[in-house]
Amino acid sequence: MTLTPSTTTTLIPVTLLTGFLGSGKTTMLNHIMQQPAMADTLVIINEFGEIALDHLLVTHSTENVVKEMGNGCICCTIRGDLAKTLRDLTWRFSRNGKRQFHRVLIETTGLADPAPIIHTLMTDRKIASRYRLDGIVATIDMATGNQTLSTYNEAIKQAAVADCLLLTKADLATPQDRAVLLQRLDEINPAAFRYQVEQGQIEAEKLLDLGLFSPHKKTPDVERWLKEEAYLTVSARTHVYHRHDELNHNHSHAEVHHDHSHDINRHDDHIRAFCFSVDKPITEESYLAWLDLLMAYVGSNILRVKGILNIAGYDHPMVIHGVQHIFHPPVPLPSWPSEDRRSKIVFITRDVERESVE
Repeated sequence: MTLTPSTTTTLIPVTLLTGFLGSGKTTMLNHIMQQPAMADTLVIINEFGEIALDHLLVTHSTENVVKEMGNGCICCTIRGDLAKTLRDLTWRFSRNGKRQFHRVLIETTGLADPAPIIHTLMTDRKIASRYRLDGIVATIDMATGNQTLSTYNEAIKQAAVADCLLLTKADLATPQDRAVLLQRLDEINPAAFRYQVEQGQIEAEKLLDLGLFSPHKKTPDVERWLKEEAYLTVSARTHVYHRHDELNHNHSHAEVHHDHSHDINRHDDHIRAFCFSVDKPITEESYLAWLDLLMAYVGSNILRVKGILNIAGYDHPMVIHGVQHIFHPPVPLPSWPSEDRRSKIVFITRDVERESVE
């Protein structure tokens, strides 16, 4: 199936709701599901969860697993029953031949790595021909978020791949905890939308249409989706942080105050968020060779990639989207969003420096 903006917008949008244990997913989900914007949404929840929804369109499925492949790569997959649930939804929730839902929301468990579900949406032919990933939403507890991010890699990945971060329990967090957490999130995922949520209350519309394509928009909003400026800002800020650390080490007699945000044992000290551009058109051969090389050597450490490419020989730009070693097929855009014809790619990586990617 060749994807185009027109075919993409006809696919059923899927919102993936993730977030660590106790971060407020259930409270928030119950709140948004009572709103008109979610009236035609079918919810898939984990069968081991304790969530109770007063909502007619609810189904259950088991969660994802990680499977080690023979070549040593930790390859993400999901249990067949979740994939089967997605395949069967269109007829299970139909009445008189008409589908009862127009959107799907998948709620993961707190310890879940969101990548397997994303991979399934991208690579399973029967699923990719019916659904599209509309957005990833992650809840983060502001009171315990710093400790969670320092302890669990799953929490880092949830925050890194999200399009939208919902900050919960701010009233239970100290001003210092809040400031440190926001700084860490700037480094982990500078481009994600952020909303502070109290008692789970948020407008459902803020969590919808987070992707590049939307049936409500005539043209894709590339700048909103790519948010290149956010990565440029964090790169400059990170350079200042590193310079500050060098000065501290060179002046050992000075009184230096370190907080938890500079703990060298933090998992997110391994996370890099950056962007780069290529001025000249890229040949299709060189792009494919670069992608193959990148995936072969550091694919599992590429947490998320988004980009717009000027491929030589094509009149229109192509957009790419990848999570770890799985890339969505490139999608052509109807036109360039501006006069700028440079290829632009943003990365969130783990232990992969900008120089290595370039």
